[in-house]
Amino acid sequence: MRSIKTGLIQQSNSSEIAENLKKLEKNIRAVAARGAQLIVLQELHNSLYFCQTEDTSVFDLAESIPGPSTERFGKLASELNVVIVTSLFERRAPGLYHNTAVVIEKDGSIAGKYRKMHIPDDPAYYEKFYFTPGDLGFEPIQTSVGKLGVLVCWDQWYPEAARLMAMRGADLLIYPTAIGWESTDSIDEKNRQKEAWVISQLGHAVANGLPVVSVNRVGHEPDPSGVTNGIQFWGNSFVVGPQGEMIAIAGNEQEENLVVDISLDRSEQVRRIWPFFRDRRIDAYHDIVKRFID
Repeated sequence: MRSIKTGLIQQSNSSEIAENLKKLEKNIRAVAARGAQLIVLQELHNSLYFCQTEDTSVFDLAESIPGPSTERFGKLASELNVVIVTSLFERRAPGLYHNTAVVIEKDGSIAGKYRKMHIPDDPAYYEKFYFTPGDLGFEPIQTSVGKLGVLVCWDQWYPEAARLMAMRGADLLIYPTAIGWESTDSIDEKNRQKEAWVISQLGHAVANGLPVVSVNRVGHEPDPSGVTNGIQFWGNSFVVGPQGEMIAIAGNEQEENLVVDISLDRSEQVRRIWPFFRDRRIDAYHDIVKRFID
């Protein structure tokens, strides 16, 4: 059977980028030692989640691709013989920045990249200030371990993104993520938000007959402006199979590494009993490209 032993690194971050990178390397080595062939990191893993405020000085954190991070993680991937899914703040040109996932191949080369397509603009998630929407489309990235349908965080609420990745032959869907609670929300509201986040991704798995890997941050990050109480990232990084079955899930309070065997052959079997692709009415979906139907 074709399978990928996949490492998920759920990490808390500080303002010290060097310390964050040191911790990431330690965790990458730890899951590689447990046999991981594919290692997935959380969204914008080098730094704090800086989108809680709008601050032009933060653009200094951005880097070119290729650049320092791709070189660093490339050397690590080559040494450990693993594929790594990174998530970087890309400086494409003066005044032009993206939230970009870069997949590093086992030989240290860049297998491909995906620029986040859906950009949120909510309290404490002011991403439109920093990121230009992606322009590379929904294209899976071919690697030595399989064809990776890499998307990023806010993309996980959009079934169209998952569907297009699946239609282009992705073996699995991968979501580096940074999502959490604002402390003034009620317990019930917090639970609704987290459960909706899980359910939406389980739906992508079921509708497309694909495994889904979601890797979130964990821990509290203060709001530099003091306007809010900051974000408590809820962790709960997980892997589900192509029928929405939960294969592994991390907790919501602690840093945690998971190593999970993901079958790539089950998708074929599931799609035989649930032939959603066969029964799609592609002749009747033309209105899907409209913003709204009045």
